[in-house]
Amino acid sequence: MMKENEIKTPFYIVYEDRLRANLELISRVARQADVKIIMAFKANALWRTFPIIREYGVDATASSLNELRLAREELHAEVHSYCPAYTPDTIGEYLDGSTHITFNSLGQWERFRSEVAARNGKVSPGLRVNPQCSVIGTDIYNPALPGSRFGVTSDMMPEELPQGLEGFHFHALCESDSHDLERVLAAFEEQFGRYLPSLKWVNMGGGHLMTRAGYDTAHLVSVLRGFKARHPNLEVILEPGSAFTWRTGDLITSVVDVVENQGVKTAIVDVSFACHMPDTLEMPYKPAITEALAEPDPSMPTYRLGGNSCLSGDYVGDWSFVRPLQAGDRLRLEDMNHYTTVKTTMFNGISHPSIVLCRASGECEVLREFTYQDYRMS
Repeated sequence: MMKENEIKTPFYIVYEDRLRANLELISRVARQADVKIIMAFKANALWRTFPIIREYGVDATASSLNELRLAREELHAEVHSYCPAYTPDTIGEYLDGSTHITFNSLGQWERFRSEVAARNGKVSPGLRVNPQCSVIGTDIYNPALPGSRFGVTSDMMPEELPQGLEGFHFHALCESDSHDLERVLAAFEEQFGRYLPSLKWVNMGGGHLMTRAGYDTAHLVSVLRGFKARHPNLEVILEPGSAFTWRTGDLITSVVDVVENQGVKTAIVDVSFACHMPDTLEMPYKPAITEALAEPDPSMPTYRLGGNSCLSGDYVGDWSFVRPLQAGDRLRLEDMNHYTTVKTTMFNGISHPSIVLCRASGECEVLREFTYQDYRMS
């Protein structure tokens, strides 16, 4: 065990007290709304933190066999599976390891319904539907765009619910609020309401960012309780990813050089946006830096931040600081514990940052360091 300032950069750090605060809020919402809230590994799969999460009785959703196995072996969880397309080689393992399984199309359901029936009720099958209600501003994360490959639209549904299906699953949010859910839910009920009396459950997918500061959890509870009052036969499931680990960890990096070209100063750091924070380039967005001013100020020392790879576009900026940056300065890139470690690459052979867990006591434990063998075997 050591203190945070004793650990060599770069490293991701997860804070136990912040993680527990999120888990407690999510658990409280689940109790008040009488719903089941499960964790999506696509946002975070740091299994060394699962002993903390297990204390809150959290189950999981899986979109691959690797996620399914991780959920069962490390989280000891009930698994709700969804995959855009199952194959004859994978369907058996999904069915054997899941309590719930969602099919993306009517064709997939028809192809594998006999496999489900052979499990004699051990897994509950559902269908992903698409309410075509778009509330997401960034297209790459929007499953409700025209021509989406996700889910069955209402015009493609038969008059009668296909026999054997027990649930519906829709996913239309991304870091969204409860008012977005309310809009999507209205579209869902309008388009698919006639089938709901025949179902056992509805999975409202992910994107419910209930742990973000200012999120109206009371309104969320009201929306969910209202839906359950209208459909008392249904179990309601939510599967957020980011909400569990929102603002629970940071990425600590050091400046290794400062270069200037045509009036632009770039502080090169010992991490890479492309390798270690790909969402900053995909969305794109600029992460907050604790040591920087909230907004760029041309009157102050101002820098673009450049990653330590050979990709020309491996940079984000600009940030202003109260004093000039120099090699050796540490910077804290905030909120880097969701959609970061799950998306890292070793492009250029650049090693991943270490992974650190900071206990509530303030003592820190290095959970993982990466070596040449990790690159070689990848």
